[in-house]
Amino acid sequence: MAAAPARTPPRGPFAPADAAAYQAWRAAKLAAYPASLDELSVPVRDPRALTADEHAALARAVARANMAVYASADTAEDRDLPRLLAHQFALTRLDHNWLADDDGISSVTVTGESGRGEFIPYTNKPIRWHTDGYYNPPARRIRAMVLHCVRPAASGGENALLDHEIAYILVRDADPALAAALMRPDAMPIPERADADGAAGPAETGPVVSVAPETGALHMRYTARTRSIEWNADPDVRAAAECLTRVLAGPSPYIHRVTLAAGMGLLCNNVLHDRTGFTDDPARPRLIYRARYYDRIRTHT
Repeated sequence: MAAAPARTPPRGPFAPADAAAYQAWRAAKLAAYPASLDELSVPVRDPRALTADEHAALARAVARANMAVYASADTAEDRDLPRLLAHQFALTRLDHNWLADDDGISSVTVTGESGRGEFIPYTNKPIRWHTDGYYNPPARRIRAMVLHCVRPAASGGENALLDHEIAYILVRDADPALAAALMRPDAMPIPERADADGAAGPAETGPVVSVAPETGALHMRYTARTRSIEWNADPDVRAAAECLTRVLAGPSPYIHRVTLAAGMGLLCNNVLHDRTGFTDDPARPRLIYRARYYDRIRTHT
C-alpha cells in the first residue's frame, strides 16, 4: 500500500519545497556544529543548582547540537538530581512511562526483575541507534531527556550521539525526496507490544521526522531495531530508511562518543544515540537515572 502524503510545513527550513530557507538554516547549523564532544562538555559544581555561567554554557551547547554533557564530582544516589537539573531548562512535564519508578525517573540498571528485565535497556546488551519513546503516541512525544550516571560499568557502556538535525541534513542532501518520505504520517508503524503486565500496548503509526507546530523545531522518532517496527512498504520510505541506516553506520565527524563517568550526564533534545554492551562490577553495578520530558530544552532566558 502506498504511503500517505507527507504532513510537511508549507514554508521554512524543513519544508521540502523551501530550498532557500533550508540552505540558510543548513549553513548556520553546520558552521556552529562542534568538531568534538569537548566543545559540548561543561564542568559544573552542582547540577541541582547551576551557576549563571554553567547554565549559559550548557544552553549554548544545546543550541549548537541539541545536546550537552556535564561533569560534576557529585556521585550521590540522588533521584532528585536529574529532575532539578532539567527544571532549570524549563523541563517540567515528565513522561511517567510504565518502566519508570513512581517519581517518573527510571533507574536504568541490569535487573532480573519481572517486567524490566525483558527490555534491553535493563540488560548489559548493546542497544542500537534510536531516539527515546519512539513508540509513544503523538501526545507523549519525548522532546528532551536527561541521562545522569551514578555508577559506570566496569567496562563498556559507551554512547554514540548524533544530533537528529544533522541526520536530517545528511538525508536531505542525499535526496530531498527521501527527507520528505520520512515525514509521511505512516512512515514508521510500531506494532502492538506487551507491557510489564502482559497487556498489549496499542500500535502506533507516525512519521520519522516531524516539525513541532508550537516551536517549529525538528523532532525525530526512530529505532534501528527490526523487531520493534514495520517500515512502510512504499519504495521512497524504504529508500529513506536505508539512507538513514547508512548515515548512522558511520564513520562520521558528526557522531560523538562518550562513556559517562560517575557524576556526568547528558542533557539533550532526544538526539539519536546508541549504547555498547558492558560488563558490570557485581559490587557496584552500572546505574543511570533517566528522565524523559514532553518539553523541549529552553536555551534562552
